Amino acid sequence: MSENPSRARWLALAVVCAGMLMVILDGSITTVALPAIQDDLHIGRAGLAWVVDAYVIAFGGLLLLAGRLGDLLGRRRIYLAGIAAFTAASVLCGLAATPAMLIGARFVQGIGGAMASAVGLGMVVGLFPEPADRAKAFGAVGFTGSAGASLGQVLGGVLTEGLGWHWIFFINLPIGAAALLAGLRLLPRDRAVAAKGGVDVPGAGLVTGGLMLGVYAIVEGGPHGWTSAGTLGPAAAALVLLAAFVLRQARAATPLLPLRILARRTTAVANLTQILLVGAMFGFQVLLALYLQNVQHYGALGTGLAMLPAALTIGVVSLLLAARAIGRFGERRTLLLGLALLTVGLGLLVRLPAGGFDYAADLLPTLLLGGGFGFAATALTALGMADARPADAGLLSGVLNTTQQVGAALGVAVLTALAGGSGDAVGGFRLAFGVGATLLLAAFLLATALPARTAPAPADAGPPVLVAN
Repeated sequence: MSENPSRARWLALAVVCAGMLMVILDGSITTVALPAIQDDLHIGRAGLAWVVDAYVIAFGGLLLLAGRLGDLLGRRRIYLAGIAAFTAASVLCGLAATPAMLIGARFVQGIGGAMASAVGLGMVVGLFPEPADRAKAFGAVGFTGSAGASLGQVLGGVLTEGLGWHWIFFINLPIGAAALLAGLRLLPRDRAVAAKGGVDVPGAGLVTGGLMLGVYAIVEGGPHGWTSAGTLGPAAAALVLLAAFVLRQARAATPLLPLRILARRTTAVANLTQILLVGAMFGFQVLLALYLQNVQHYGALGTGLAMLPAALTIGVVSLLLAARAIGRFGERRTLLLGLALLTVGLGLLVRLPAGGFDYAADLLPTLLLGGGFGFAATALTALGMADARPADAGLLSGVLNTTQQVGAALGVAVLTALAGGSGDAVGGFRLAFGVGATLLLAAFLLATALPARTAPAPADAGPPVLVAN
């Protein structure tokens, strides 16, 4: 590469963020377009749920394996393969003329999304070994997430109403092609530093099967009941497979997930905190959208615009303030500040009215949520990757993404079930927001167990080396 090393790192980060943007954008766009897809393809409610669930199951089930494969085969290789698969599957989704074709393509999308997302944070760790630059890079990643979510909510309504639902998938083609071409040119080649022992194939099968069944049980628990055979059976099977995976990792010569990683306090607490944080926040996003549409009768585009200020606040805080706060106060205090703002903001939403809705007054707490999430998510990402060494950065990235998906699936399933389980629609929403605030309070208390400042893990094999393409 002709660029100087510093500029090359930031250009490589831009490529990583572009891929993440495409994956995040797809999720929020698809949600907005579901009614149009149902009408056009004549899909029943159960089939429509699988348009979302097929993606979520593949994505959540393969994150851990994809992250480890990044360490074994090279994170650049896995990332680019994931972007290529996601882009090709997006085109197939747009061309789908039957429900089966769309659901199958969504499953492949989930595979590609897992490959690209699982190694993304590991690539950031390799590119930015210095804590100050790494915090700025994680802030950029947080900004990308909020930008994708907010843009998707608005763009989904515009594309669906203006061009048709097919274009919510076709929009991924130019983004994916640009990310792939730029990645081939700008992403540094990384050494497969953990490739000596090969892949733990039995462990990979156990954890992938266990996670897929676990995510399936979560997403099916809401509509079919948490005590139904269709939920309890897969949940029990998932627990058996994951327990067998843990036993396998304790005895395998080259484990897929060395248990020493989960024994680190910072890693363990950060991932548990993330499950609570993401569960509350993803549930909040779905609940607020349902409240605006079902209670206040907003349209899809109006709902996206109403939620835009909070998303923009997340972006501003992530990009401009979070790294400075981490540099001055440390990761733990920045995380606690974010969680405090989130708890207060979500708690205030229990006041949402059935009538007499005033946008400025009633949705003002979402700005607290936006600011809090900007601080908390950036700090939590830094903490979750703080113990990353070159040999396992992809794995830690996969673990952090996996707990994010588990938290999101649980939060949406549980909080939406609470919101819909009350005869009083507004009362159900208030209850769900109150439970979400309780989850955030629990996350705050858990986060107090984190160290005040986190030093980078020792680089026993050295960071990935920039190699000219």
